[in-house]
Amino acid sequence: MRNYGRRGLLATALAFVLAGMVLAGQALAQNRDRVTLRGSSPAWAKPSAAVRPAPASRHVSARVYLRPRHKADLDALVRAVSNPTSGSYRHFITPARYRARFAPTASDVRAVRRWLSGAGLRVSGVGAGNRYVAVRGTVAQAERAFGVRMGLFRRGGRTVLAPAGNLSVPAGLSEKVLGVVGLQSPPHTVKPLQSGRAQPPAGFRNARPCSLYYGQLTARYQADYKSPLPKFEGSYRPYAVCGYVPSQLRGAYGVTASGLTGAGATVAITDAYAAPTILQDANRYATRHGDGRFSQGQFRQVLPGQGFRNQKLCDPSGWYGEETLDVEAVHGMATGSKVLYYASRSCTDTDFLDTLARVVDDNKASIVSNSWGDFSSNETSGAIRAYETIFEQAAAQGIGFFFSSGDDGDDVAASGLLQTDYPASDPYVTAVGGTSLAVGAGNNYRWEAGWGTDKYVLSDSGKSWVPQGFIYGAGGGFSSLFNRPDYQQGVVPAGSPAGRAVPDVALDADPTTGMLVGETQKFPDGVYYDEYRIGGTSLASPLMAGMEALASQAQGGRLGFANPRIYDLARSNSKAFRDVTPAHDGAANVRPDYANGVDAQGGIVYSVRTFDDDSSLKTKKGWDDVTGVGSPDRVYFTAGAG
Repeated sequence: MRNYGRRGLLATALAFVLAGMVLAGQALAQNRDRVTLRGSSPAWAKPSAAVRPAPASRHVSARVYLRPRHKADLDALVRAVSNPTSGSYRHFITPARYRARFAPTASDVRAVRRWLSGAGLRVSGVGAGNRYVAVRGTVAQAERAFGVRMGLFRRGGRTVLAPAGNLSVPAGLSEKVLGVVGLQSPPHTVKPLQSGRAQPPAGFRNARPCSLYYGQLTARYQADYKSPLPKFEGSYRPYAVCGYVPSQLRGAYGVTASGLTGAGATVAITDAYAAPTILQDANRYATRHGDGRFSQGQFRQVLPGQGFRNQKLCDPSGWYGEETLDVEAVHGMATGSKVLYYASRSCTDTDFLDTLARVVDDNKASIVSNSWGDFSSNETSGAIRAYETIFEQAAAQGIGFFFSSGDDGDDVAASGLLQTDYPASDPYVTAVGGTSLAVGAGNNYRWEAGWGTDKYVLSDSGKSWVPQGFIYGAGGGFSSLFNRPDYQQGVVPAGSPAGRAVPDVALDADPTTGMLVGETQKFPDGVYYDEYRIGGTSLASPLMAGMEALASQAQGGRLGFANPRIYDLARSNSKAFRDVTPAHDGAANVRPDYANGVDAQGGIVYSVRTFDDDSSLKTKKGWDDVTGVGSPDRVYFTAGAG
């Protein structure tokens, strides 16, 4: 007989209690008067992680999202206006027409309010466009309303509140209720997908030596030019670039040759919080590298109606750096486009849902870049359905959403599960993967590899490189949440795993070949502007949004949801994308880093960063799970233009 000991017996007893709670919730849901909302409990809220039942008097809050009306008609409309082969292609509707035809009605809201109030919950608000009904109350009232038991669970070293099973709703309301968001505490959060440096605004600089263009400097010696560095796999490798500036990226990706600037297009960017120095930093960065500053009215921060919150949960300073990267990358790629920055109140699902809804309801931008996300397994079905409703409305109105595909490769090392990130894996958004880009001395395109990095550190003797394994790479793979969309058929190879394939396209994301950005930061000797190299699919997404602005200019207006056009071009026009394969002349670069992050006083640490080593993901000819159909070329902007 196994000897559990006192702690083991207690944990086992608690697990049985929570398992009983789950079964009790399922029994309630199976009642013929109620309908189960599958996937509405977080995947991590398992009996094995149970601590104890939640106190009945504990306060909770949640949002009940409502279904759009005439969903089949909405699906058909989105397909028609997004498909280049359809007679209705680009015949988009207005927000007013969307609300009149598809938004939940006041009657729907009243019915949901009656149910929630009847359970004792207090209705605290109704979302714009009747998207949701917000409620507050106690655990006991939430359990009564949603037919589920609430429990406390161990997660990430904390004790958190969550439903101990799937939620359910009255059968008579099942056609009106889309899902429930926010019932767990603390709330689910998303993270910025930037890689390769410390979080700003704490001061950071990339160490020297570094190359002004790919391959300029060979790493034979350390910074003192006396201490030798060893070869890597039989050859001396180049020092990493100092960070590409916009003119280099525009030259490599065919923007300069196209003559396009994105004039007439408006790109929205969503992140959490708002960097206080963003406009002055972006203007200084642009003029310092030969571009024009934002003209009057070309850039605006759109702040939430209420103040920011959840600062301890979300780390605003990290989001300042994300905003800086996104704004400077979009402006660098499409210097003539307008840029609207929409600031979320915090990094929670509910706050980002409000931010995305505002972008769509405002209808001022036709392109939206989003450099954030999380593992799919961390999202509940209610949050996913709420996000997707916004993405569908956007597509109907001619707004294309672009999301970073993630920076953890196949996610196994970071999450323990083979999975894709969300929202990047949603079928109604464009997932932007990552490459390693080599730009030559004349701003010319030399080659691209898939972004995936194994790291090697310099040995104590300084005579060899010691492997450290995989550290980061472009997210991708096959979603277990969504079926393969029709638009991917014939491009994603037959015989691939089932599910929505990620990513769709890719651009430079490797921190080793990343972009230089400029930001006001706090250094040991004061607060001032400086520049650093950064990467991640957080870079790839705004670069792609900028390229979509160029295509919008060339095509004469809104293009809407990009994926049907992307895959149509991949099938019919081989020149629209550069196919990223293992055939390139780079294996790795040497990267020096200041030990203290700002200067050489603490010494310099040397490492080798490889290319095309992305966990289990592999580049290959045609579509692949690192780079999608490849990186857009000049033809992408104008293909199909009348």
